Amino acid sequence: MNESLIAAPRFAPVRTLSLAGKRGLIIGIANENSIAYGVARHVHAYGAELAITYLNEKSQKYVRPLADEVEASIFLPCDVREEGQLEAVFDTIAREWGQLDFVIHSIAFAKREDLHGRVTDCSRDGFSLAMDVSCFSFIRCAKLAEPLMKNGGCLATLSYYGGRKVVEHYNVMGPVKAALESVTKYLAHELGPKGIRVLTLSPGPLRTRAASGIDRFDELLDAAAAKAPTHHLADIDDVGSFAAYLVSDLAKSVTGTTLFIDGGAHIIG
Repeated sequence: MNESLIAAPRFAPVRTLSLAGKRGLIIGIANENSIAYGVARHVHAYGAELAITYLNEKSQKYVRPLADEVEASIFLPCDVREEGQLEAVFDTIAREWGQLDFVIHSIAFAKREDLHGRVTDCSRDGFSLAMDVSCFSFIRCAKLAEPLMKNGGCLATLSYYGGRKVVEHYNVMGPVKAALESVTKYLAHELGPKGIRVLTLSPGPLRTRAASGIDRFDELLDAAAAKAPTHHLADIDDVGSFAAYLVSDLAKSVTGTTLFIDGGAHIIG
């Protein structure tokens, strides 16, 4: 046998994870319990420079200290329901940085009556609003980020197992997250030739302000912990450390998929 055919491929030594020189936008920090804050904390620790947004003036006082902690060089309001605010964020990034390496999209919203009611009873306006804020805004981010990701990049959003299977009390957010995961695949296909990767992260249930609006959420937490092979839930730092790897060059071939961070709960029927 020709030994050249079975020779071991050249191997490059394992590199240390570093985000030095990378610039990223994180949308969705509300307080210190936010998934987006867990991500911000980790990507900053690995050297990334950050742009952080806050929802409105009421939330600014809670988010500013967190943005200061991660030394965010850009700090702006961003309510995707308000005309022009998302575009203003990207305009500022284009003007001050001229480039963008990653975006973390961690926002979702549904009216209380739709979130607590049956999907069957969801109003047209309520469904449209939930889809616009939680899903279409990710498409908008991709469109605005594309010209800034001149050397490729990574777009990541947040989902939940309720977008794959029916989870009691998750209600209208189930179909919305299913749409978001599908959007991820199509964006990955379209933007891949430019070196832009698109991913969905799917943690198990976490105690965040957004999750607190889900009916009987404590029961959901207990059931998820009991179901997971590890018998414990992930936290925002589990998501943050994984996200830091995914936006780095070490994950340059990972795109178009949903990645679970739930202690393996999703594998149990």
